[in-house]
Amino acid sequence: MGIKRGTTLAAVAVVVACAATACGGNDTAGDTTKPAGAVAPAESPSAGGDGYGYGAGAASASDDAAAAEPGGQLAVAQNEQLGPVLTDSAGFTLYRFDKDTAKPSKSNCDGDCAKTWPVVAAGDATAAAGTDPALLGEVVRTDGSKQLTVAGWPVYRFGKDTKAGDTNGQGVGGTWFAAAPDGKKAAKAAAPAPAAKAAAGALTVAKDPKLGDHIVDGNGMSVYRFKPDTAWPMVSKCEGDCVAKWPVVPPVARADAKGIIEKNYLVLDRPDGQKQQTVNCWPVYTFTGDKKAGDVNGQGVGGTWYAVAPDGKLITVQ
Repeated sequence: MGIKRGTTLAAVAVVVACAATACGGNDTAGDTTKPAGAVAPAESPSAGGDGYGYGAGAASASDDAAAAEPGGQLAVAQNEQLGPVLTDSAGFTLYRFDKDTAKPSKSNCDGDCAKTWPVVAAGDATAAAGTDPALLGEVVRTDGSKQLTVAGWPVYRFGKDTKAGDTNGQGVGGTWFAAAPDGKKAAKAAAPAPAAKAAAGALTVAKDPKLGDHIVDGNGMSVYRFKPDTAWPMVSKCEGDCVAKWPVVPPVARADAKGIIEKNYLVLDRPDGQKQQTVNCWPVYTFTGDKKAGDVNGQGVGGTWYAVAPDGKLITVQ
């Protein structure tokens, strides 16, 4: 492969360790999640109409392959609009192409496309600090050269980025996007939803004819758990657009938690900067689909979202 794997894996989610004796026994419910993908930004004014992004201002009409750019020591840059963005050793933004495939890895950018979007060579690439080295790989291109992949996606630079930190390739042709450190499309985490702020202040217990006793917030809105989350270690796997739909319950003082079993009543520091209340180490949320106090429209959604009992357990009855 020729890929150096010197860095250590850093979890995407922040892990907060509750005491092993307190949180070791829980109703663990799987680790998979399907957060909604990032919304594509508006197409760049320089975008080519064919989606390849090189229709306007192509470097040349020749079919000769462009020289690959070295990856070197990759890094993660913070972009105000896009959040964390993967860069090469020179600080230039790396991009992925929607017309490529990740499983199996395949590049569909050749000829003039590869002149506007120079491929990043695989040979000398080293994972960015704090990212998983196992995400790096390579794909053999049609000319026999090896291109760096991140989570299976071939990565490129953009010819119109002239200095480190430029992101002029973002959204070009509706198919080119800056790569996040995990190989996904870069997208800034959603801001805390207004409903999450409004819910601050208290947690109480309400009774539903079907669900029985379940936790509600200070506005009477039902509180839910996400099955892919874990309590030991304490991790939320609802991020980005998922949080926009399922706002986190902000911290609530113990004195304002009425009827809640307060064992392991802790606050989770999330990767997006929000602080989230947990009940018995389980992160808890509200649901934007609930419009008034007493609604339980989130119950059973996707087979992964359920109301929360006073002791933090899932209520799985429908």
